[in-house]
Amino acid sequence: MADTSRQGKVTVVGAGFYGSTTALRLAEYDIVETVVLTDIVEGKPEGIALDMNQSRPIEGFETKVVGVGGGSYEGTEGSDVVVITAGLPRKPGMSRMDLIETNAKIVRQVAENIASTSPDAVIIVVSNPLDEMTALAQLATGFPKNRVMGQAGMLDTARFTNNVAEELGVPVSSVRTLTLGSHGDTMVPVPSRCTVDGKPLSDVMAADRIEHLVDRTRNGGAEVVALLKTGSAYYAPSAAAARMAKAVLEDSGEVMPVCAWVDGEYGINGVYLGVEAEIGRQGVRKVVEGDLSESELAGLRDAAEAVRAKQADVADL
Repeated sequence: MADTSRQGKVTVVGAGFYGSTTALRLAEYDIVETVVLTDIVEGKPEGIALDMNQSRPIEGFETKVVGVGGGSYEGTEGSDVVVITAGLPRKPGMSRMDLIETNAKIVRQVAENIASTSPDAVIIVVSNPLDEMTALAQLATGFPKNRVMGQAGMLDTARFTNNVAEELGVPVSSVRTLTLGSHGDTMVPVPSRCTVDGKPLSDVMAADRIEHLVDRTRNGGAEVVALLKTGSAYYAPSAAAARMAKAVLEDSGEVMPVCAWVDGEYGINGVYLGVEAEIGRQGVRKVVEGDLSESELAGLRDAAEAVRAKQADVADL
């Protein structure tokens, strides 16, 4: 008898550390029939997929991983969700913006391929610079804006939460934090929405320490890059992307911080920006406006303007 509990297909574009780790996390959730991993390198995704499939008896999942090399999109047709990780990672000393021209060409080509093979997919972009590449993917696919989103806030919020938990020596489960804005220099951590065991963060930590952790969060990716010396973070980022894909596949309605199209919320119009959004089968169901302090709202509006200028540039890349 056929098992109908697993349905649908997810494609992960790019079989680097980020892409392959995302594919494995999605496979281990055991909620879809197939995870397809594609890459321009011949043999690499096929080898990774074979290796992952051989872990199924040990880990006890049935989702099948399929590898497709040589830049082909055969086998990806009709994907429900596509995660774009393709592009170059940062090297020490590089900003996310340093990658813009190279990665724009790659993301545009990927997006055009997805549009023709999986016209009903929800796209999750993780290529840097994140906010700009999300805008570019939407332009290149021509998809409705709600079906294209970027992974940023989930990761930045996780980093902020971990930083607070480590500083205070408390379980990460007792800490709630939030970051909005862009994935980069204009990230807007939201201390007014941060709690530890339900108490406001400002009640349990000095203002200068909060500011220090905000700064560390903003530079979280660079900190990892500097330590690794080759490549960039992928364990936490892949966890964030996989969790977003899961919310889409399960039509969960979960509210999470993502890079979404903002049109009127917070008095901000017509830009992809890190905000909280309700995620479901069609991608972003709606942007959720939370209470922000005046300085946090000002920071979010500043981030919107900084990102807007750069997103206008990518249309021509």
